Amino acid sequence: MKKAERAQIVLDTLEAHYPKTPVPLDHKDHFTLLVAVLLSAQCTDERVNTVTPKLFALANNPRDMCKVSPDTIYKIIRPCGLGPKKSKAIYDLSHILCSSYGGQVPADIKALEKLPGVGHKTASVVISQGFGQPAFPVDTHIHRLAQRWGLTKGKNVTETEKDLKKIFPKSSWNKLHLQIIFWGREFCQAQQCHGIKCAICRATFPKRSQPFSHKKP
Repeated sequence: MKKAERAQIVLDTLEAHYPKTPVPLDHKDHFTLLVAVLLSAQCTDERVNTVTPKLFALANNPRDMCKVSPDTIYKIIRPCGLGPKKSKAIYDLSHILCSSYGGQVPADIKALEKLPGVGHKTASVVISQGFGQPAFPVDTHIHRLAQRWGLTKGKNVTETEKDLKKIFPKSSWNKLHLQIIFWGREFCQAQQCHGIKCAICRATFPKRSQPFSHKKP
């Protein structure tokens, strides 16, 4: 089976299962989305959604967040993990947004990547889900599934992102990113499917009988 055929199976299956793709992180604007995505690094969306209401009740915009000490931020976001680093990043990026961008989150991926605590993946999520610009955020979970489905031989998330952007139409990127995440959580978990049990794994590699061996990112 050619890679293009496997890609079409993925598109058709995911669209049938997830015609709508609500952003799993609770937010009300670009700033709260940025903070929520930053907090989601090495943390579940569910836990982030339990923490952000308290944080945003205290400050839900850069100007107000500048008035909150990193220590206070840390005490609220501690359950998300990496608290000292994330609290300082939220405090520092809020100051930068106020001093350099008029208190607004820039709609530019390169500008976002320069903010403290904001890497390429976080910036891609904000650009795609916040501003509607085409982007394909790839984390280790999407990297794993793309390998299982024969869509990439990338050794890391950067290579996998490039491969996925070549395979799928740009118009599908923003939605497909979330669809793959949803499918992975529901059907193609790391320690349960092993590349041989879920419908997409079986359809893309019907003759595979042994657990798939991943290239670690």
